[in-house]
Amino acid sequence: MSVNKNITNSDKKNTPLVFQKVNYQLFIASVVVVAIGFLLMMGTEDIYSFTKITLAPLVVVLGFALGFVAILYKTKK
Repeated sequence: MSVNKNITNSDKKNTPLVFQKVNYQLFIASVVVVAIGFLLMMGTEDIYSFTKITLAPLVVVLGFALGFVAILYKTKK
């Protein structure tokens, strides 16, 4: 197996990114949503409150789902 080691800097600059800009934006949004979910879980309210038991885990799962969508989303050309 021969590996082409003659890659110049100009070849490296012209290689496209794996994801588009919208994928990175969706991924950043998913990280923010997950962080909000964990902040809701960390609240100072009663341990058995609706926010900690129901709302926060739902927000975290939605954030992970958004991250999954961010990875699989393809733009139309």
